[in-house]
Amino acid sequence: MPPVRALAKSVGTSQKRLKPIMDLIRGQRVEDALNSLSLLPSPWAKPIYKVVASAASNAENNMLMNRDNLRIIHISADNAKSLKRFRPRARGRIGRIVKRSSHIMVVVDEEDRS
Repeated sequence: MPPVRALAKSVGTSQKRLKPIMDLIRGQRVEDALNSLSLLPSPWAKPIYKVVASAASNAENNMLMNRDNLRIIHISADNAKSLKRFRPRARGRIGRIVKRSSHIMVVVDEEDRS
């Protein structure tokens, strides 16, 4: 069966903040990853938790895969559209503020039972 993916678009944080959390769960079984994410103190673990749970649900309901055998085979965060804002600075100048956002993609597949 082909792998199943889930995507969360325009999550309001940069890739830099998501990368350590994603590195923590990359390659883990889905249930172990969800347990790890639920215990993390970072506020950015919650959107990743939702995407992993969504990918597992997609695999279970759409492809009739067994949830106990699912493993995260790919997880990444890509750049999304940034919000550009300006802040007044000294002597009549402006400072540019870029508020970055990202797309989170999770791909799960059944692990081989040999």
